[in-house]
Amino acid sequence: MDNKRDQWGTKLGFIVAAIGSAVGLGNIWRFPYLVYENGGGAFLVPYFFAIFTAGIPLLILEYGMGHKFKGSTPLAMARANKKWEWLGWWPSITAFFILGYYSMILSWAMKYFTLSFSKGWGSDPNSYFYNDFLKLTDSPFQFGTVVWSILIGILLVWGISWFICYKGVKGGIEKLNKVLLPALVIIMIVIVLKGITLEGATLGLNKLFTPDWSKVMEPKVWIAAYGQVFYSLSLAMGIMMTYSSYLPKKTDINNSAFMTAFANCGFEFLCSIGVFAILGFMATSQGVGIEEVVSSGIGLAFIVFPKVFSVMGSWGTILGCLFFACLFFAGLTSCVSLVEAVSSAIIDKTGWERKKVVSGIALLGVVMSSIFASGAGLYILDIMDNFINCYGIVVVGLLEAIVIGWIIKAETIRNHTNKMSYFRIGKWWNFTVKFITPIMLAIMLISNFVTEIKTPYGGYNLTELLAYGWSVVGLGIIGAILFSRRPWKNKEIEKFEEVSKEEVV
Repeated sequence: MDNKRDQWGTKLGFIVAAIGSAVGLGNIWRFPYLVYENGGGAFLVPYFFAIFTAGIPLLILEYGMGHKFKGSTPLAMARANKKWEWLGWWPSITAFFILGYYSMILSWAMKYFTLSFSKGWGSDPNSYFYNDFLKLTDSPFQFGTVVWSILIGILLVWGISWFICYKGVKGGIEKLNKVLLPALVIIMIVIVLKGITLEGATLGLNKLFTPDWSKVMEPKVWIAAYGQVFYSLSLAMGIMMTYSSYLPKKTDINNSAFMTAFANCGFEFLCSIGVFAILGFMATSQGVGIEEVVSSGIGLAFIVFPKVFSVMGSWGTILGCLFFACLFFAGLTSCVSLVEAVSSAIIDKTGWERKKVVSGIALLGVVMSSIFASGAGLYILDIMDNFINCYGIVVVGLLEAIVIGWIIKAETIRNHTNKMSYFRIGKWWNFTVKFITPIMLAIMLISNFVTEIKTPYGGYNLTELLAYGWSVVGLGIIGAILFSRRPWKNKEIEKFEEVSKEEVV
């Protein structure tokens, strides 16, 4: 086995990096809206059920695979079963595509951070965002002109991500997360403390957490809960197996998975309180119902919140700067983890130096991301994100659970993690990995596909969905198969098998 493989400086460094990867934009702008839409406080029932039957079991599974087989996702899968190496490459390729539009959103956050000082979005944040800032065209194939402010931001994001990963696991990723994650939490706490003191904050919080128990009986609410847990923990993206492969031999795997899941969960609740307290203030100040100001995703961050900050005076300036810094920090920790998932796979496969691989990925990434700095950027982001989440990541997660649960054997991974951990997991884990998780992910996949057939996503035409959606999923699969057919440099798999036999003897 390769003794030169990078390692985390401390277990805390790994935990912080894993939490940093999990804590992303979805925690801030997706989770609060999901709770509001799906029964308020009642949503917490399917949400916590999903954490215990999918989130934590899959985290233990990915941590266990990465740690036992000591490799990036493709190498770990290949060492476990050579026939399934391609399943490790698919999420690694998908991670690269995600970086394309993630870098654009972080570019927006940087720009809006600077705008916050003067409330540069003006009196109509909606018009400013779509027309003045994005220069949005009429269709996904109408590219318009290059939006230089976005392109420069994309270059900066890739430059920072390159520098961190270039410095390595201990010297770059671990150090970054030890600074950014505490900063992120502190900023969000400040936003929450100010938010709950605003007039009308209780209106928003009551609307958010008042339970509607009838919603718990709706299947779509359970699908939403599983989807949120699955996406927000960075599962099936090649990240967690890669990160756990850098752990020392003796590490508490099970406890690490629980800590990561609950820390991510806690940050989601913190974000929800801050977001809905501020939305309650906005509804009260405008004399309208909370449902008229509630939004999710990009609209919440770049249109609704700027409207709020505009009417808050000097506090609006402070909260605006903090909010967009928070978005940037949350996105950057996730961005770095995606770069590492891609680069680690290539380093393992080729034996090339980390610095060369990271530099090559950054250059390719800049070229790919530049398409998002056009007038069609938002459309491309919208389509790609939907298809990657609904079909790419869900299918990888489903196959992971089936392959590792039934072929590699769940018991193999459970025995390994229990041997390493103070807290032992029982056979309930085998059952969730082999049955509950695959069933729920299959239901999600079928539901997404049926919805897609009935109503094509976002009102786009078939050509647009094929060009930016289905093609990305297809490229992930084709690329995975092609990469898996290339030989491993330095016979990585054989070396590992020899060491494993020695350990058994």
